[in-house]
Amino acid sequence: MPKRRDVLLGGAAIAAAASAAGLPKAIAQQPTNRPEMKALQDGRIGQYEGGVYLLPATDETVQWGWFNNAETPRARIKSGDTVVMETMMASQNQILPGISIDRITKLRVDNPGRGPHTVTGPIFVEGAAPGDTLKIRINRIVPRPYGANWNLPGTLKLGQFPDKFPEPQVKYFFLDTKRRTTQFLPGIELPVRPFPGILGVARPDSGRYSTVPPGPWGGNLDCREMVEGTTVYLPVFVDGALLWSGDSHAVQGNGEINLTAIESAFSELNLTISVIKRQKLAWPRIESATHWITMGYDRDLNKAIAILEEETVKFLAESKGMNATAARQFMLDYGDCQVAEVVNQLKGVYCMLPKNPTAKIAARPTADTPKNYVTVGTNADAMEAMNIAAMQLIERVQKVKGLSGLNAYSLASLAMDTRIGRLEPGAKTIHCLMPKSLWVKG
Repeated sequence: MPKRRDVLLGGAAIAAAASAAGLPKAIAQQPTNRPEMKALQDGRIGQYEGGVYLLPATDETVQWGWFNNAETPRARIKSGDTVVMETMMASQNQILPGISIDRITKLRVDNPGRGPHTVTGPIFVEGAAPGDTLKIRINRIVPRPYGANWNLPGTLKLGQFPDKFPEPQVKYFFLDTKRRTTQFLPGIELPVRPFPGILGVARPDSGRYSTVPPGPWGGNLDCREMVEGTTVYLPVFVDGALLWSGDSHAVQGNGEINLTAIESAFSELNLTISVIKRQKLAWPRIESATHWITMGYDRDLNKAIAILEEETVKFLAESKGMNATAARQFMLDYGDCQVAEVVNQLKGVYCMLPKNPTAKIAARPTADTPKNYVTVGTNADAMEAMNIAAMQLIERVQKVKGLSGLNAYSLASLAMDTRIGRLEPGAKTIHCLMPKSLWVKG
């Protein structure tokens, strides 16, 4: 197994990894009832009794910016095993607090064809074969106590509005993991809700592929619903599935519009991974305690929405025995459809379907409410509707709260709630909301 080195460890995982990382004995001997943490304290890295695998993030266990289905597995597990893994910050741990935006830009420009993400893995799951489904339960997430949000120079044409906000900026954040908040600016607090921006398996095509575009294999989904306690289902395309994770997010708004979330790293990402034989999926799905979540991704947001509708109808037919007409009506009545991201080459949408539906989804707000600032965009093209609503919200926050343009853009990337309105022929409506609760007293 690779040696544990060159890893920056965060708050809750320090005690867990103290022995292996050579930290002071007093920390290493802190008591724990968790067997996988006790194994790390004892200096054991790798498979051990109980079906738990420990996978640190080191230069030997990560790749920077690409996937490859020929990559040698860094862990080999059985169906039902648990992996306790770490992840790194972007660009193989080179984007850390204090790094300038010029340096971040140079790292992106000097490495064309690869993503900025650092991914840990791959993990080979015994018994997984094409046509199966990988079931990944997210048991626990412990982020490092810091993160960063940045937008790059407008000349690179990245993010939703590179021409409107051509000046680059990086903001660093301290994450209060006890209160689960972080300060955006004095008087503005964001809830910390960590999730893996990337959770994906190997695609069927050989060769290296950038980590930027998501797809049926998962990858850079940037769906902020993949939090602790949820289960992600991914179709399998190669033997062993080959699972990676990275692009670890502490905070993200719907759309991720300035290109990034609060990009962090996970001191612990605890996953239980199982194989469901002969269950074939076309696109990833997510399950929470209360909802099923269907997904759709495409370069064209209109087509992504069409894929989402098709996937939702298919899921409801399979799970509830509905015909297509009834399934579409259920989606209209109870589906809470949202935009995941619009900045990863492929744009993503998802729909939250309640397991036990009661009241129908309320009409989307079209004006400010007691809880939210609200803007709306309507256009035959869904992306143009998104552009209208998002820009209006940025401008509204600038005006009402006196933020600079770059800070309003950043805040929208981290906190905007983007809902898809009713799906009608010839007209798409996008509603963008900003919670007023972000502004706190004191």
